Amino acid sequence: MAEKASFDQAEKGGRHSITQHDDIIAKHGDRALAYIGDERVTLTNEENKLIRRKTDKVILAILVWVYFLQILDKTVLGYGATFGMIESTGLVGDQYSMVGSIAPIAQLAWQPFSSFLIVKVPHRILMPCLCFGWGLAQTCMAAAHNYPGLLAARFFLGLFEAGCLPLFSIITSQWFRRAEQPIRVAAWYSTNGLATIAASGLSYGLAHIDSSLVDSWQIIFLFVGLITIVTAPFIYWKLDNDIPSARFLTEEEKPKAIERLRANQTGTGSREFKWSHVLELFLEPKTYLWVGLAMLLNVGASVTNTFGPLIIGGLGYDPYTTSLLNMPFGALQWIIIILASLAATKFKIKSAVLFVIVIPVIVGLAMLYTLPHTDSNQGGLLAGYYLLSFLFGGNPLIVAWIVANTAGTTKKSATMSLYNAASSSGNIIGPLLFSSTDEPTYHPGLRAVLGIFVALAACTVLQAANLMFLNRLQERKRVKNGKPRYIKDRSMEDEYHDADEQPDGDDVVGTGVAEGVEVEGGRRASHVRIGENAFLDLTDRQNDEFVYVY
Repeated sequence: MAEKASFDQAEKGGRHSITQHDDIIAKHGDRALAYIGDERVTLTNEENKLIRRKTDKVILAILVWVYFLQILDKTVLGYGATFGMIESTGLVGDQYSMVGSIAPIAQLAWQPFSSFLIVKVPHRILMPCLCFGWGLAQTCMAAAHNYPGLLAARFFLGLFEAGCLPLFSIITSQWFRRAEQPIRVAAWYSTNGLATIAASGLSYGLAHIDSSLVDSWQIIFLFVGLITIVTAPFIYWKLDNDIPSARFLTEEEKPKAIERLRANQTGTGSREFKWSHVLELFLEPKTYLWVGLAMLLNVGASVTNTFGPLIIGGLGYDPYTTSLLNMPFGALQWIIIILASLAATKFKIKSAVLFVIVIPVIVGLAMLYTLPHTDSNQGGLLAGYYLLSFLFGGNPLIVAWIVANTAGTTKKSATMSLYNAASSSGNIIGPLLFSSTDEPTYHPGLRAVLGIFVALAACTVLQAANLMFLNRLQERKRVKNGKPRYIKDRSMEDEYHDADEQPDGDDVVGTGVAEGVEVEGGRRASHVRIGENAFLDLTDRQNDEFVYVY
């Protein structure tokens, strides 16, 4: 029981050091802890880069391809509408808007189950099952001949896609250092732009197929759905669950791959679902700010995904030209996502980058709202629409921001499921702001979205201030526990350094605590090794060594 008590003490934020590899601590900690115990290995920066390259080639490559398919399956709805789906299925009034909203409604309903499954089900099993499910649902879209059929197919597509973004975020946090995460999140999330380009090109080409058996929009849905189905067994073949079971790493590299993540202080994954993590999540103000950021941003994203081709069509272009004109929009998405994430990686301040990229979106919405829909303003209106592509740089920043500031497997899973629920809410609200009775200008919807993005900028500032405040609380907690007030966050550095490699200092209010220095309460601090709590599956609030990034 003493061993159990020592683990409970660590969860409450007290000082703790693993002195032996026992079954009880291994059970409640990360799977990595069960693999390495209290061992600390050394690795050079060259070894760190080698392991990162290997991880990129396997794990990141899978994330990029599967997320591309997920966005492609979601995006082609707008092109189906462009090439006759609405007329063929007899949609009237706001029924198309509801077809666009039913998938995020399903995602919203499924999020509590997603957070549980992501923790309990091995990733190698969960991801291909999700992929096969939404691919099958997308294929069934081609068989829908009326409004109820389209609703049913899109509902199941949303249901299986519900766990995709949370799962991908968790996988990224469990394989990469915090400094590496923004560009890796951008790598898979930027396929939003690539999928838009592909959807535009595929729709343009597939729509030219002359068939007496199926319509153009049905060919589009069949093609992308079948590609997704074929991908599912490939994922099972190549994906690994975690570092200890990674087949692409040697037995010598696995402990080093774990060690290089110690400074993250966010863990590498556990199969234990901890309700205490969920309770902590709902008691934190930062949770509701994450929800606000996700929902507000995705109201705008849903507008471009569902109504983008229709907005361009409303500028006076035919269906084929509309498809081609959306390709530059996709290219801009990809470029902006990569540039925004590179900026966040370089300057280490995600909040400032997020605030900056919201400004062009506000300008673009203002242009679409104020410029008259005349032939002389076509160029200006198209430019305003293209400025909306900046909003896609926001989601990967928010995702990377969340995973970098959330520790504990259950808490991360539940937080990302809440993020996806908020995103789904935004995707539900966005299309409903736009009615077919308002075409081609859609002024009421544009006015509402303009106000939403102003609120998004304000929430970004509030969250940054909140994280700064939480760091101050962490500093006080460390002093109380006999640790340095300030910890050098090695996880945010480009070059690898051991988590325990801290600046020298003997002042408790300075940079470190030397052995024997008196701290709060008259106690005397012994030497403290930074990173002992890293794989105990503690939350960011439970781990006094956690440093928030803003």
